[in-house]
Amino acid sequence: MTQVQLQQLQKQLWNIANDLRGKMGADEFRDYILGFIFFKYLSEKAVNFADALLADEGENLHYATLDTNNATHQDYIEAILENAIAEVGYALKPDQLFHSIALRARQGQFVLDDLTNTLKAIELSTLGAESEDDFAHLFEDLDLNSTKLGNNANDRNELVSKVISHLDNIDFDLSNTEADVLGDAYEYLIGEFASGAGKKAGEFYTPQTVSTLLAKIVTQGKERLRSVYDPTCGSGSLLLRVKREVKDVDMIYGQEMNRTTYNLARMNMILHDVHFAKFDIKQENTLTRPQHLDKKFDAVVANPPFSAKWSADPLFLQDERFSRYGKLAPSSKADMAFVQHMLYQLDDNGTMAVVLPHGVLFRGSSEGVIRQYLIEQMNVVDAIIGLPANIFYGTSIPTCILVLKKNREHSGNILFIDASNEFEKQKNQNKLLPEHLDKIVAAFEKRENIEKYAHVATLQEVQDNDYNLNIPRYVDTFEAEAEIDLDAIAKQLQALEHDSQKIDAIITDFCKELGIASPFAEVK
Repeated sequence: MTQVQLQQLQKQLWNIANDLRGKMGADEFRDYILGFIFFKYLSEKAVNFADALLADEGENLHYATLDTNNATHQDYIEAILENAIAEVGYALKPDQLFHSIALRARQGQFVLDDLTNTLKAIELSTLGAESEDDFAHLFEDLDLNSTKLGNNANDRNELVSKVISHLDNIDFDLSNTEADVLGDAYEYLIGEFASGAGKKAGEFYTPQTVSTLLAKIVTQGKERLRSVYDPTCGSGSLLLRVKREVKDVDMIYGQEMNRTTYNLARMNMILHDVHFAKFDIKQENTLTRPQHLDKKFDAVVANPPFSAKWSADPLFLQDERFSRYGKLAPSSKADMAFVQHMLYQLDDNGTMAVVLPHGVLFRGSSEGVIRQYLIEQMNVVDAIIGLPANIFYGTSIPTCILVLKKNREHSGNILFIDASNEFEKQKNQNKLLPEHLDKIVAAFEKRENIEKYAHVATLQEVQDNDYNLNIPRYVDTFEAEAEIDLDAIAKQLQALEHDSQKIDAIITDFCKELGIASPFAEVK
């Protein structure tokens, strides 16, 4: 599939999504359209798997055409279902396939009950299997009885039938192993929803260019990772971006507090063909109920909610994630708490990159104590990258990326990069372009002083600045104004005065000819 064809697919899906748009808000209709797309993906994957098994048996049969009332076909179906649960993690009967339900919808049949029962059947098929946790309650946000879809059952059925019929006509090209066509389209839709979701967007989506930057940082010099972890994973897009930057990631871990977003993250993993045995996404509050605390990770990435509130309960001073610092992040700003949590889970040879508000670089009190400990005692702060303002959904504040490593190659200095002026201004938001991204990555890799852009600061410099990491203290981006030639300005003013007097004289002569008083006549 060419780039043009991919863009056409993305627009098709967005147009179908807008069939629901008039009924509900962006964050609500997102859950329905992405859920339907995910169900279609599961169906097509199930068909491809089943048809491959049938072909291996030498049977000229196609799974979608098998009849559950035919005894011979029933034997095939049962064998396929058993294999499917073990291999792909779930099972669908021929009459439960997306295409089968879409055909009935086109014929004017009432399909809401069939859809509801099928989605439940997918979850039930995984009970007792290794994939059970990854599919549990996965479709709970697709409430087909919601009045948001229509005031009565027939209206809801008409709208849903229209949407799934349109989706049924689109080829997701799952057989194309060279490109993640559907994955790219799914990411596009998530991004489009984020742009219209206001403040809620930050809960589930990190702009793609920022995700790519974080991914390139934590994978620098590596071809594969044993593990990657995001403690505030949202839709999982950042984790998937890390996976794209290397040949393989053995295991993907994430945690997300919001239930709906947690479901979206699991769907996103499966839809990007991440095997159910290769990801572990949990739903809980990371700071108060961490779910992977027994593990250390090669790469840790995150875009936590900026300056979120947390309990800062003194009991956390006994928690091994926070105890060594002697201070907790303030209850009004959990930014440093996320840093401490992530650093605790980082492997000795791993890299961590986290997006944070600029305040963490210079705020005092307990945050200042934690920051000094990170630099002076642990020496884990490797780089600070300043990003432009207004590039994140839901907030216009400027942000930065903290890069931390436990065993630093450049242990005697900290790299500062000021990329705050590197962006393209768009209608409602600033955007990092690929060339801006390339410039940041190049500066990060070279680790050299670049006038008005990057500075390699010694630890002594940082100490002399009282462990304040505010980027302008290290990268001077001041542009001196051009010197003003006062003599030249004086001559220009004299010339203007001379010209003004000539014009006044001409106007006075005109007034004499007309027999009227000159406006420049001397008042007596």
